[in-house]
Amino acid sequence: MTDTHSFVHLLLVLAAVLLTTRALSVLAEHFGQPAILGELLGGIVLGASVLGILDPNDLAIHTLAQLGLLILLFEIGLATDLRALARVGGTATVIAVVGVVLPFVIGYVALSAMGIGRLAAIVCAAALTATSIGISTRVLAELGFLQTEEGRVVLGAAVLDDIIGLVILSVIGSFAAGVAITTIGVARTSVIAFGFVAIAIIVGSFVVPPLFHAAKRLRSPTTIAIMGLAFAFSLAALAGLLGSAIIVGGFVAGVLLNRVDQCDDVQKSAAAMGSLLTPIFFASVGASVDLRALAQPRTLLITLVLLVAGAIGKIIAAYVPVWFKGNKALIGAAMLPRGEVELIVAQTGLAIGALDASLFGAITLMVLLTTLLSPPLIQGVAKRDPRARELGPRKTAGSSHPA
Repeated sequence: MTDTHSFVHLLLVLAAVLLTTRALSVLAEHFGQPAILGELLGGIVLGASVLGILDPNDLAIHTLAQLGLLILLFEIGLATDLRALARVGGTATVIAVVGVVLPFVIGYVALSAMGIGRLAAIVCAAALTATSIGISTRVLAELGFLQTEEGRVVLGAAVLDDIIGLVILSVIGSFAAGVAITTIGVARTSVIAFGFVAIAIIVGSFVVPPLFHAAKRLRSPTTIAIMGLAFAFSLAALAGLLGSAIIVGGFVAGVLLNRVDQCDDVQKSAAAMGSLLTPIFFASVGASVDLRALAQPRTLLITLVLLVAGAIGKIIAAYVPVWFKGNKALIGAAMLPRGEVELIVAQTGLAIGALDASLFGAITLMVLLTTLLSPPLIQGVAKRDPRARELGPRKTAGSSHPA
């Protein structure tokens, strides 16, 4: 009987999460904001700070949230065409690397000077590294700039810094068991993470296309979709067993399947699962936010430091490739939004005890603010571009889950 009541309670909580996040996501999109904002706010409303309905530490909720996160990274991988990114590879790579290193160093130094512990400062600094692809690309597409050279550079740099951010997450996660942070330990974990990505992409490029081409003879889109999901789960499990982050495996699986003819069938299946599970992850992140911590002067000061460090690093990075003659201000503005990877880093830091409620709240608030402020900033810079009248604006379908 107890098990029955527990399951009934879980069903009611899931119903509340799905309805609340969907309603607030629709409202957010109505006001020109990404759906992720509504999902975060839905979690805050349902969490302990307000209604107390959603407990992110509940085992069932946590499991579903982690599965939703895996599907989200798989979807991002499915939308990532490495061959297209290679055309702007040099410029995008420089911007991505500098745009990761500078915010990380500035953030770490500033937070350490404020007396924040080493691991906590590393986690907070890591939360400044990645750009939200979905927010930037949606705004650039609406303005007609996505297919310009600047748009391709932003997309390439954002994908690359996502990958680097996930590798940094692997390094952070390796210290969850209390392993001392040493140069050798960080180097070993980095080699494992980068090595897994490189080897999986190289080997998978030869193995995956023929395998799915053979499966095409079955003429069953459902079978292809199930194969794709099973491949993502298997590669994610392999990543975990080898000491890398599980979600890195899911992302790499998506990248590999982006190249197969049946990618659309897999995307539809992943999107169907994602529409159910991904909101649970973002709601769980929102539910972990302590609103009382957000009201503390320390939290607001740390949020300001994170915002400034992140903005300075990304804007400077856009100007580093001196050979690039495009609109660098537009690239800098488009690299400012933070999203999924930052929230994943924050959730990981909270789970391993590296972050307290104040630091976790500061990262979440930083993500919310960049989500709100970046679109009008990108629009303002784009409107000053001489090509603005010719290129846009144009309307595109908004992405439910920006990357």
